[in-house]
Amino acid sequence: MNPYLLLKPLLFQLEPEVAHSVTLKLLKFSERTGLASLMAAKNTHKPLTVMGLNFQNPVGLAAGLDKNGDYIDALAAVGFGFLEIGTVTPRAQAGNPKPRLFRLPEHQAIINRMGFNNLGVAHLVAQVKKCRYQGILGVNIGKNFDTPINEAINDYLIGLRKSYIHASYITLNISSPNTKNLRQLQQGDEIKKLLSALKEEQLKLEKKHQKYVPIVVKIAPDLTDEQIQHIAVLLQEFSMDGVIATNTTLDRKKVKGHRFAEEAGGLSGAPVREQSTYVVKALASELNGVIPIIAAGGILTAEDAQEKLDAGASLVQIYSGLIYKGTQLLDDILFKLQ
Repeated sequence: MNPYLLLKPLLFQLEPEVAHSVTLKLLKFSERTGLASLMAAKNTHKPLTVMGLNFQNPVGLAAGLDKNGDYIDALAAVGFGFLEIGTVTPRAQAGNPKPRLFRLPEHQAIINRMGFNNLGVAHLVAQVKKCRYQGILGVNIGKNFDTPINEAINDYLIGLRKSYIHASYITLNISSPNTKNLRQLQQGDEIKKLLSALKEEQLKLEKKHQKYVPIVVKIAPDLTDEQIQHIAVLLQEFSMDGVIATNTTLDRKKVKGHRFAEEAGGLSGAPVREQSTYVVKALASELNGVIPIIAAGGILTAEDAQEKLDAGASLVQIYSGLIYKGTQLLDDILFKLQ
């Protein structure tokens, strides 16, 4: 029996952000007391190499669950093939006003407008230094809400520099819908300037630290075919190391009529699955295997994960699925991949 499913009715009685905090604290307690094995996946050794990194298995934790790196060892005990922490910004910030997180159980979905609430990159780096985890650790970086969009590159450069030697790879989050104007960075000359600056800095940091840390770009599911093609061209032009498809969606068609459907924020979970897979397929067609794809979005079953891999992804990430299925989802996916 999945222990999470016993707790889920109680957790779903709590306000979503409180439930999030309680779940992570319980996970940390279970790891410290040796009870984590009750929730750990059983088929975790399915090694593969992507971006020059050796992954224990192809199923990772998406950014957003552990924004500050406070629960790395506890999450590692579950058996993920890799973890991604963040999104972290140069300076600590409170995020958007509450309430800002909504469950849509009828649709196995979540709407969030958290707004990159985090304790800042210095705190995250301190937590990474303290953890025992030796696996693949991604650090997802973004810009502070009050940094003008025309100065956003500076925030990403700070995040890259501060986290570089502590990360296995670094993700540029330019696709959250919850920071004003952020998604502009996916378009036109904005993305070109950003990728150029970050690639140049990456090569400087490689030389300085004698360590190459891959950079991946996380994109939205709401892009047009032309925008996907444009991004694919630039990913190759600037030799980016990977791309995550996708972030949350602004589209509400799949949850129309729900009492939270009109809440501002990004929709994740089952309703984003088809569009996310479409973006993965479109990217795979454009990239021809030159740049690996990490798929995220609407993975709530083992079949959903396989769909993403069949569409052209090398790795998958889960988050909303964990809220509805618990860590059993990881076990189910890994068993299916046998």
